[in-house]
Amino acid sequence: MLRYVLSRFVSLVVSLIVASIVIFVVIEIVPGDPAAFMLGVNARPDTVAALRAELGLDVSKVERYFAWITGMVQGDLGTSYTYRAPISEIVADRIWVSLPLAIYALLLSTLIAFPAGIYAASRRGSVGDMGVMGATQLGVAIPNFWFAMIMVGIFAIKLRWFSAGGFPGWDNGFWSGIKALTLPAIALALPQAAILARVMRSSLLDMLGEDFMRTARAKGLTRRQALWKHAVRNALIPVLTIIGLQFSFLLAGGIVIEQVFFLPGLGRLIFQSISARDLIVVESVVMLLVFLVIVVNFAVDLAYAVVDPRLRTKR
Repeated sequence: MLRYVLSRFVSLVVSLIVASIVIFVVIEIVPGDPAAFMLGVNARPDTVAALRAELGLDVSKVERYFAWITGMVQGDLGTSYTYRAPISEIVADRIWVSLPLAIYALLLSTLIAFPAGIYAASRRGSVGDMGVMGATQLGVAIPNFWFAMIMVGIFAIKLRWFSAGGFPGWDNGFWSGIKALTLPAIALALPQAAILARVMRSSLLDMLGEDFMRTARAKGLTRRQALWKHAVRNALIPVLTIIGLQFSFLLAGGIVIEQVFFLPGLGRLIFQSISARDLIVVESVVMLLVFLVIVVNFAVDLAYAVVDPRLRTKR
């Protein structure tokens, strides 16, 4: 088990190093000068040069990379060109929108997908199975921003149960914040629930055809007991992979939903920073999201060892 954990940790560190290099290179090759963009087309060359020196853009890209990485390791994400404030403070304000939204959406996705996938697999070929698969096919085909606009039209404009957008802040109460995130979370969760339900059904059907299931039935277990005691647990390994990837997507890929609902989260921050050519914010926030994604996948790998005993004894 220790060897397995260490190997996963080494993989985590290597992934972070490679990701930091890729992010820095991709952001740096974007055309345009942030200093010139901030000052406008009529700015004097000496003024642009002075601002570049102030922003630390007058040194080589290698020096900037190592300065950026060193700062991130020490918890210093840099200073925003646009906001003229520490990026860590900006992120601290925004992450308390994006992170609860991702967790809320993942919880809804799991609560929808697990029962649907298990129900469909246990009734393979029935009308219920076909109904679940038809619904999941629809969920996969329809983009989440379309769900978002439909829900705004129904629940915000017509029924007036929820607000059409914005976030009141957690200072106004937990339930007020949850209510503001409900429609965005559902819009994010539905397509992911469709994917997860299909994976759950497929994995469970594979388990139901295994020899150990026939052995369990031969020992006297009912079909329901064998399903819940043996099949479901063994079917969770590929499902855990999808859950980890979905959390990564929900955390880093909610930019469209945050734009639709005017949520002040990390996704909207990245969009605004790209528009303002605030490259240091884009680099630092994307790297932070990548770090969270890799850590989540690391946790999923550890969860494999809990679900699959073979990994705990692997040498």
